Amino acid sequence: MKTVSKFNVLGTLLIVNTLMASRISLTRSLHPILKRTPHRLPFTTPKLFPKSHPCPLWSSSFSFCLSLHKSTIATTTSISPSLSFSCSSSMATAAAVDDTLQSNPLLQEFEFPPFDSVQAEHVRPGIRALLKKLEDDLVELERTVEPSWPKLVEPLEKIVDRLSVVWGIVNHLKSVKDSSELRSAIEEVQPEKVKFQLRLGQSKPLYNAFKAIQESPNWHTLSDARKRIVESQIKEAVLNGVSLEDDKRENFNKIEQELERLSQKFEENVLDATKKFEKLIIDKKEIEGLPATALGMAAQTAVSKGHENATAENGPWIITLDGPSFLSVMQHARNRSLREEIYRAYITRASSGDLDNTAIINEILKLRLEKAKLLNYNNYAEVSMATKMATIEKAQELLEKLRSASWDAAVQDMEDLKDFAKKQGASEADDLSHWDISFWSERLRESKYDINEEELRPYFSLPKVMDGLFNLAKTLFGIEVELADGLAPVWNNDVKFYCIKDSLGSPIAYFYFDPYTRPSEKRGGAWMDEVVARSRVLSHDGTSARLPVAHMVCNQSPPVGNKPSLMTFREVETVFHEFGHALQHMLTKQDEGLVAGIRGIEWDAVELPSQFMENWCYHRDTLMSIAKHYETGESLPEEVYLKLLKARTFRAGSLSLRQLKFASVDLELHTTYIPGGSESIYDVDCRVSEKTQVIPPLPEDRFLCGFSHIFAGGYAAGYYSYKWAEVLSADAFSAFEDAGLDDGKAVKDTGRKFRETILALGGGKAPLEVFVAFRGREPSPEPLLRHNGLLQVASA
Repeated sequence: MKTVSKFNVLGTLLIVNTLMASRISLTRSLHPILKRTPHRLPFTTPKLFPKSHPCPLWSSSFSFCLSLHKSTIATTTSISPSLSFSCSSSMATAAAVDDTLQSNPLLQEFEFPPFDSVQAEHVRPGIRALLKKLEDDLVELERTVEPSWPKLVEPLEKIVDRLSVVWGIVNHLKSVKDSSELRSAIEEVQPEKVKFQLRLGQSKPLYNAFKAIQESPNWHTLSDARKRIVESQIKEAVLNGVSLEDDKRENFNKIEQELERLSQKFEENVLDATKKFEKLIIDKKEIEGLPATALGMAAQTAVSKGHENATAENGPWIITLDGPSFLSVMQHARNRSLREEIYRAYITRASSGDLDNTAIINEILKLRLEKAKLLNYNNYAEVSMATKMATIEKAQELLEKLRSASWDAAVQDMEDLKDFAKKQGASEADDLSHWDISFWSERLRESKYDINEEELRPYFSLPKVMDGLFNLAKTLFGIEVELADGLAPVWNNDVKFYCIKDSLGSPIAYFYFDPYTRPSEKRGGAWMDEVVARSRVLSHDGTSARLPVAHMVCNQSPPVGNKPSLMTFREVETVFHEFGHALQHMLTKQDEGLVAGIRGIEWDAVELPSQFMENWCYHRDTLMSIAKHYETGESLPEEVYLKLLKARTFRAGSLSLRQLKFASVDLELHTTYIPGGSESIYDVDCRVSEKTQVIPPLPEDRFLCGFSHIFAGGYAAGYYSYKWAEVLSADAFSAFEDAGLDDGKAVKDTGRKFRETILALGGGKAPLEVFVAFRGREPSPEPLLRHNGLLQVASA
């Protein structure tokens, strides 16, 4: 997930995201690979493997970047159709059942997942058949296990990979092609899947075998990657309750099952609450100020809701809480009462009626604390930090350092906004409220830098942006990205499929790109997820490693009429961000599947490549290569580029503070907060806000009810990771600045070094060691403060 200076700040800041449910791996999972509960990168699962890499709440992709657990790992893996099933009393019935299973796309052999043919009715029988086969495989492994790679690690990787790829298909479809039937099917089999994960994660024969490897006299002969795998498996087993006995283990397993169920319900409530709100507008005066793209989108939504004759010019229009719609109103609607209505609806999503997440949050926090106590930790944050670079103290220290550097700047931002609004004759100037901030920030930015975001859209058409991004990847990392549509099945006609080739023209990875918002079926936000990881053990031909495959999912404005998708600058940043996650997954040279790509990387380091890539959006040659008018081909005027650079730190203090608020409330809820005590979750939010918000939140603010990153993704007691990784990413980019951004050879050389370290080594080496291998020293926060224009403030 980013850095920050986000060019249009507060609008995005307000967005609390709907994201998360699963991707980067989010919750602590049962098996490092299987459990990724999302980000997120996303991605977000326990230590497991971050599955999805979601974007931070303030990022260009508001809803970013995250996913609900489950990693998807093996695309190219062949799933054996010959699974063992119980016999039926009727031979005819047995044959029918067998035929049905043999035709189930989830159980077929495939090179790329059959996303186009998997339906809800395939989920129950497919997952149950798979779990039966994997249970048999696990029993056999436990019977024959020896403390060696061929007799322990390789068969274990095959088991977790097989479940990961199949469950990954199902979970991915729930994120991008949701339906009540699919939800119901997943809800029914999910407890069975979790039961197997717990069984696997708590296997004492496997745990003892890993311990034996660690204690073997041959330990020192293992590669760094293999040592990391063994150490990680032992740590994960302990965190998964392997040492618990009898009643304690039973209680632990009940907690895990319930947490899985609650996280899924939380995200479903956010999605349903977001979809539920619609405001029909007939009088154009009510939406005065909205740009043509927003009007076109609102009219398109109206058409989809039965208003067949709706047009951008004459309406009617429907405003929703989907990211692009919400943000356009916050930034551009002159109708203050409309802004207030939409804002209040957004911050109270999923906080009332049947969709109220309050009780779910309380129960999640209660169960996480109980889980921590069972594992002999004082709080859940300690559990979370057990698999991260940071400690609670170091994370808090960083957050406070950045908060103190941002506070005065944020206060000044608010004063500047009030002064500007007053000069414009705004009646609310002396009493700006939350629904005024984005609107007046946009007007001030336009005035101060003479930049109108909507007027920039024609220069950022999706095809040009992707071409420029791929050319940058070629320059930095020596790769070619080619369109490969038709090679793999897709879940929607808008999805593109790409092949990445090395300098010799050989394929080294593949990825899907799903760019547009689809509010009726697709989760909000942006995220990257793995479909299949690089693996020697799962080699297709027995010689070369299996190639990695990734998803990239965004929610940007779709094409309107004959116009291509015209992007905001924030949407451009989001695409660069998610591609950074995908690159780390796809350009890995690690052949040990359990630590290849994004697997095995400490959670607070996974955002380094994604946030690093965002910096290139401000690099002149890169930006000019993508900023071409979609009709005339004219390049973005030089003076506009210079204004963009100056605007980069606009309201940076406010933006930084917003992220720090999210990170701080997350840590508070998982350290000092006592579920069921005298202080409510909303009291904690208000207490944290006193030091992280210049304007206090509204009494009815229920942003926590939509905070999917920590309640449905993998960022519980880990949201600070965005800031932690920002330090790493800003310092990494400063290596290019030191080498000379105008020196083509130096940029290429530094890019190759970045590829061979940050992108190639995966989880096979500790992230600090990887960073030092690239940078030549440990990270410094100075580049981040400098990029955000806060260095002088911090020094003062």
